[in-house]
Amino acid sequence: MRQVVGLGLGLLALVIVISAVIGALAISRLNDSRHTVLEQLEPAANAALRLENALVDQETGVRGWILSGDPSFHESYTQARSEEDRAYAALDRLLPNSAEGDRLRADLVEVGARARAWRTGYAEPAFADRPGIASVPDQGKGLFDAVRAKSAVQQADLGDERAAARHNLSRDATMLTATLIAVAVLFAGLLIAIAMLFRRMVTRPLEHLGEQVRRVTEGEYDHALTGRGPAEIAALAQDVNSMRDRILEELHSTEAARVLIDEQAEDLRRSNAELEQFAYVASHDLQEPLRKVASFCQLLEKRYQGQLDERADQYIAFAVDGAKRMQTLINDLLAFSRVGRLDTEPGEVDLRESLDRALHALATAREESGARITADPLPTVPGDGVLLGQLVQNLVGNAIKFRTEEVPRVHVGARWDGEQWEFACADNGIGIDPQYADRIFVIFQRLHPKDAYGGTGIGLAMCKKIVEYHGGRIWLDTEVAAGTTIRWTLPGPPPASDEATHQGP
Repeated sequence: MRQVVGLGLGLLALVIVISAVIGALAISRLNDSRHTVLEQLEPAANAALRLENALVDQETGVRGWILSGDPSFHESYTQARSEEDRAYAALDRLLPNSAEGDRLRADLVEVGARARAWRTGYAEPAFADRPGIASVPDQGKGLFDAVRAKSAVQQADLGDERAAARHNLSRDATMLTATLIAVAVLFAGLLIAIAMLFRRMVTRPLEHLGEQVRRVTEGEYDHALTGRGPAEIAALAQDVNSMRDRILEELHSTEAARVLIDEQAEDLRRSNAELEQFAYVASHDLQEPLRKVASFCQLLEKRYQGQLDERADQYIAFAVDGAKRMQTLINDLLAFSRVGRLDTEPGEVDLRESLDRALHALATAREESGARITADPLPTVPGDGVLLGQLVQNLVGNAIKFRTEEVPRVHVGARWDGEQWEFACADNGIGIDPQYADRIFVIFQRLHPKDAYGGTGIGLAMCKKIVEYHGGRIWLDTEVAAGTTIRWTLPGPPPASDEATHQGP
């Protein structure tokens, strides 16, 4: 293909060079002919006419002087004489430097010589005689007729030269036009030839390759591509065919992997369903034995308290406490496994109402701690009202539980970040070391002994599962210096207008 392009460009460059040379020569000849006609011969003809008029004006001045003796005729003669000199100078400058120009200069010299002979033999003696005295008119007439005759010859020769120059100008213009037409035709023919050659050597092979590629894209993946024409297109076809082979191999591998992934996903779904069913059944089946253990331990504690030694009372208390903890853990596990599994229809959840219900459920903890809870205006978002209520209750409950000796202050904030809602639950509690930012959301991960703070270590894991179920994310704000700030996002509609911060109970 490079040879085809190089040949076409070479021929095009050759035609351009030849066209430029021929065109330059034709334009040069045309300019020379135009200069000869317009800048030399036409002005020379005008100068020759002025010369002839100046000579006639001199002859008229001489006659008027002889007949009337009026000085104005002598002045007219003098002016005509000056015009004659200017006409001579103009003609000498304008006549071309050529054989024809030399002939015209010879005519000019002859006219000047006869005019001088007329002035010397007749005009000047006439002005020297006494006015009114008749001279020999025939002698003056004969001398001036010789001047007229040579001037006529000069005009005729100059006219012939002008006609010849105009003919040359027309011929050169015609030649330039013909040259330009020939160059245009040659250029167009060359372009057509290059286009045909390009189509034969490049376009058709590319169309053939494109047709084969379309067959592959339409589903004939096993169709092997072949190239025609220049070596570059054949190499391109080979490269495309190699790419097809690699894609086909990857497609087969991907298809096999997809089948394997589908099988594994089906196994995983079945396993999750079985685990969920097992957790649900196990939780329910464990409830009854635990209730019995707890009930009989409490009966033992009530009936035999004080009748046994102190160590026996302690053992019974440990058994009652362990049974209660086991019941709480089973209930929390059951609730955790149910997140996103219950067949509930999502709706519009007013988070302000969810916060109010959470505060009502936490009334005892609030009264005991004296906690002060504030909140920004909270939006309405799509989701499960029960789960979002659990989310808010767990976060606010943790903020109250993990407090210092100060009165707990908790603030629930909300802002629109341009794409979704971002919430925050900030408190002035004991805080969380940033190194545990990820660990706190893992189930059963506790940062404190169970006798220091109650709970099963499942609350924040439950919050993370609820937030991710609603399409958001939750994290610990590690840039807060004091207390703890938990942030989370939820999708929802943007706010209608800016609202002032609302102080909650």
